[in-house]
Parts: sequence; C-alpha cells; structure tokens
Amino acid sequence: MKKTIAVLGLGKYGSSLAKSMYEMGSDVLVVDQNPDKLKDMKDFCTSAVCADLTNEDEVALLGLKNMDIVAVCMAGNLAASIMSVAVAKELKVPLIVAKSASDRMTSILKRIGATKVIVPEENGGEQSARILTSENFLDYFKVDENLCMVEMLPMAKWVGKNMVQLNVRKNYGANVIASKSPSGNHWEILDPEMPLKADDQLLIVVERENLHRINR
Repeated sequence: MKKTIAVLGLGKYGSSLAKSMYEMGSDVLVVDQNPDKLKDMKDFCTSAVCADLTNEDEVALLGLKNMDIVAVCMAGNLAASIMSVAVAKELKVPLIVAKSASDRMTSILKRIGATKVIVPEENGGEQSARILTSENFLDYFKVDENLCMVEMLPMAKWVGKNMVQLNVRKNYGANVIASKSPSGNHWEILDPEMPLKADDQLLIVVERENLHRINR
C-alpha cells in the first residue's frame, strides 16, 4: 500500500529520506525554509512547501493530519523539531519519526510524542526509507552496492510454514541465516522444519534487486 510522508527539513538526511521514499513509490511532501533546497528536490517529491517550521501556524497549515508518516529531520534546530513533533502528535499522525543530535534531544523528542527517534549514519535516509515503506522490515543494512541484510518479521503468507516448505532461496532470491523469538536475547540458527510464528524475527541476506520480493 502506498505511504504518504511529510519530510520536514531538507538537510543531508531529510533529502536522502525524501528521495528514497519517492523512488519507492510513496507520496512525499517536502518542507523547508530554504527555496533553493526545495528546487533541488523538485524531481523527487509529490509536493513542496516553503515554511518556517518554528512557527506553529505555518506547521499547522501543512496538512500533516493526512499523512501516514511525519519525518522531522532538523536535528540542528531543537525549537523547530519540538514544534513539528508536537503538532504532528496533536493531529494524531500514526508514525512520527524524528532525527536527533544528542541523548538529551532524544529524551525531549520522545517525551513530546515522537514514535521513533533516530541518529542517522551514512546512507541513513535510504535505510530509514526501506523500513518505513515496509510492513515487515525491522532494520536494514547496506553491505555493499549489491548486497544487503534485513531484520524482518515473516510475511503473512510465511506464517505457519517452515523453511523447507517456503524455499526462500529459490522463491525469493534470499537466504535466511538466523532467527530470534520475541523472548530471546540472541540470534540462533533457524531449524528448517520449525513453522514460523508471526512475531519471529528473521535475519536475511538478499541482493538489493530482490528486496521487493520480500517486501510485499
């Protein structure tokens, strides 16, 4: 199902996230106070708005209540981050993701309503987009230009079946290398004859061109 996301703040992380979400088929609203940054994103978004994100009235006019996700990407501007998260929370946005620059900022953003707070590293925008566009992905790691590793929950049609029945390598171009139950603290080699539960976590290695096959 197509996601709708508002990306507030077009620094390196925000721009990367917006581009990745757009390329994955999401409807993307980008917002920044700098018109030049908005121009740079014209081919990577559904719509763009120039706004002062420290101004409550301007944030309120963005129509965030219609979004599945609001990503607040202004770790260098605590006031704007607080205002944006607070308004999104008030409008009952289902998922509010906020970028943080410190433990103190993380604590503040969580306290006022951020669903998830991240401190992105290189390629963090793509990594976040992979997770946000998926119903199953819990984490995503780019190994190199071709290979990636995914932590995920089983797809609905996998539940109740085992690895022998699923033949994930042949049918999905992926390799399941470990699993972890919700109550477990460690990854373990998966028993190929053990039926999967909906809340089992799987560690999968897959070529990037095959990601869509495990993300339906």
